[in-house]
Amino acid sequence: MATQATRGEGRVSPVFLALVAIMAVSIWAVWTDYSASPGFAVFLFVVSAWIVSLCLHEYAHARTALHGGDITIGSKGYLTLNPLKYTHALLSIVLPVVFVIMGGIGLPGGAVFIERHRIRGRWKHSLISAAGPLTNLVFAVVVTAPFWLHALDGVPDNFRYALAFLALLEVTATILNLLPVPGLDGYGIIEPWLSPKVRRQVEPFAPFGLLAVFGFLWIPEVNHAFFDMVDAVLRALGITEWDTYWGQELFRFWQGTPEIPPLNALDLG
Repeated sequence: MATQATRGEGRVSPVFLALVAIMAVSIWAVWTDYSASPGFAVFLFVVSAWIVSLCLHEYAHARTALHGGDITIGSKGYLTLNPLKYTHALLSIVLPVVFVIMGGIGLPGGAVFIERHRIRGRWKHSLISAAGPLTNLVFAVVVTAPFWLHALDGVPDNFRYALAFLALLEVTATILNLLPVPGLDGYGIIEPWLSPKVRRQVEPFAPFGLLAVFGFLWIPEVNHAFFDMVDAVLRALGITEWDTYWGQELFRFWQGTPEIPPLNALDLG
């Protein structure tokens, strides 16, 4: 059975290339302080990079499913990295971006539609579900590399803060997506190992899993505990709450340009 997409089915979409171009230009604008509004440049960089990571997240699901046996993946356009091709474009792209703007949370999106009956083997099903959050994890490692490699000498402060806020989104997305909640990838990883009876009982709740997670995050105690864990992970990677705070403040350019104290006046370790 063929598991390779045709050349057309695997060609990178111009939409994705445009997103990468916007990300590259906004990185340059943040680095050089070229933009009249530093916050708007940070906003463009973080949003474009976030959407790129979401596209890669869904692509990882699709590519793994293709090699797992679902040969219909290519014809659905999932391998083109075009966000407009996803079955749940609203859940996969629009809502995560809205939540970033509203609250600085890296909300996981809805997965691409995979014909699971074509795939044999529990490990393959688990790997398909794990591929998405693992992509966010890799993205987080790359974004935080300048921090844990202590390679920030000469890096403009605004770029440092933008990277830190982007890292916050990737870490939150990774953690949330790995929760064993129906509808999220964490549950998809363990689902193949559950009994058919348990899966039938849980299945009706899958469409509401993401909403339930969002609802729990509105509970102050849960929210504080969650972000304490996120901050602990970021600190282990060399990112302080100072970095993420000013990254988010810059990101919210509509509130005006914040007055950020000079970084060289602080001892951030």
